[in-house]
Amino acid sequence: MSEIPSLPQRAFVVSAKRRDELASAFQSGAESYDKIRPSYPQLALDFTLQDQPKVAVDIGCGSGIFTEQLVAQGLDVTAVDPSQDMLSVLAKRLPQVATVCASGEATSLDEDSVDLVTYAQAWHWVDHPKASAEAARLLHDHGWLTLLWNQLDVSVPWVHRLARIMHAGDVHRPELEPPLGREFSKPEHGIWHWSMSLDFEEIVELTKSRSYYRKSSPTTQAKVESNLRWYWNEHLGHELGDKVQVPYLTHAWRSRRRARR
Repeated sequence: MSEIPSLPQRAFVVSAKRRDELASAFQSGAESYDKIRPSYPQLALDFTLQDQPKVAVDIGCGSGIFTEQLVAQGLDVTAVDPSQDMLSVLAKRLPQVATVCASGEATSLDEDSVDLVTYAQAWHWVDHPKASAEAARLLHDHGWLTLLWNQLDVSVPWVHRLARIMHAGDVHRPELEPPLGREFSKPEHGIWHWSMSLDFEEIVELTKSRSYYRKSSPTTQAKVESNLRWYWNEHLGHELGDKVQVPYLTHAWRSRRRARR
């Protein structure tokens, strides 16, 4: 993806003030988020679970999309998110899962208690040194921290332009290694390509699930929707009800916790 010049070279570098401002967009609207955001491909799940963990914490769990996949694999999972609205949707889906309304930097969970810590679509919302230290505190020696992202595959030119119109802020160069604290070894990388069938209304709902749209004024939101309609209908030539395979990719990084001294 290095041939795409507009993707950020330093995707994880953002001020704490800006990060908190954008993250606050997810304090509400959890049900609409949950309806449109995709789950993760099985190969990404296999990558996450290749060391056969039994106890996990899913931090930044949101509405529980990845949490549910971990539970389905037989893991004992605790779900952590700073949005009570997101956790309420998760509780409907997974009433058996313990939830904690907290940040990734300070979960309040027990030290040295889990085999796996996951962040699905969430590592860009935390203070990396603090979140790394907290993940290391939770993990057993040699446990794993795994970070995953689903994103539009902007190596495809028409998808690249779509992502820009949507202001899809979680699209970045998948080869960029996320910052981790010294508690963790050099991470391993995996990437998988797939597609999602969407019509125009679903494209709009996907756009509405993003922080840029949620934090924008009604005037800006209307402009984004108008631009999407023009691009989908007039430029690409799709009818509004047409289902189109939209290319996606999932990339993930997994890192082993160094032994405590």
